[in-house]
Amino acid sequence: MRFFLSHLKNRTVWSWSGLIATWRGEYSFRSWVWANLVSVALAFWLPITTGERALILALGILVLAAELFNTAIERAVDHTSTDHHELAGQAKDAASAAVALTAIAAGVAWVVVLAGLAL
Repeated sequence: MRFFLSHLKNRTVWSWSGLIATWRGEYSFRSWVWANLVSVALAFWLPITTGERALILALGILVLAAELFNTAIERAVDHTSTDHHELAGQAKDAASAAVALTAIAAGVAWVVVLAGLAL
């Protein structure tokens, strides 16, 4: 049990370090955090179902996770080489596209939820 708790503590510290470093170094991540705070406030303020609220909250977290993956890929590629390489550019573009698609999914969920409220 002590081994498990020790590793859990280490993973928590490393994860928190990654969040802090990304918060400090990535404008996009900070922007998504602020967008998510607005989304969370609206999700709790509007009269929506628990399932709709859970979907909105989960998709917001997934946008943040996608941005963290994007940041990790960008940093790893930039660390590997400063030279422009087609595959490196494709990797970075694909990671960026993942963020965009996740954000679109969150936007679609909001449109559907808001359309349900309007009906």
